[in-house]
Amino acid sequence: MKALRSKISKGLQFGSIVPTCDNSGAKTAKIISVIGAKTVKGRLSGCGIGSLVQVAVKKGTKDVKAQVFYATIVRQRKEFRRSDGMRVKFEDNAIVILKDEKGNPKGTLLKGPVAKEAAERWPGVAKISKIIV
Repeated sequence: MKALRSKISKGLQFGSIVPTCDNSGAKTAKIISVIGAKTVKGRLSGCGIGSLVQVAVKKGTKDVKAQVFYATIVRQRKEFRRSDGMRVKFEDNAIVILKDEKGNPKGTLLKGPVAKEAAERWPGVAKISKIIV
């Protein structure tokens, strides 16, 4: 996991229900923890594009439903600023389910665009994505 070049605004938080954009079998998942987040005591931890999170699958096939996986966020509706000054936002929020903490995706193809920051941080996700914005 590489460091991000730009400061990503936290568009999602602990407890958010997010759709998946891969063919891992999961449809929606709930963020149950943000890996590496540091906050004030009692505050819900936030996460943005490229963040590593743990999710509990809420809807999906029988083999993945009600299980806990690692995931990374590839799209968020909240706009964020890149280091060159451009502001980017997507139509929806989306995550990719991972096999392990190393960043190997569980699915074999991604639907929709992937943010450039997430693709730089997670090379396994970039390898199977079609569109990088």
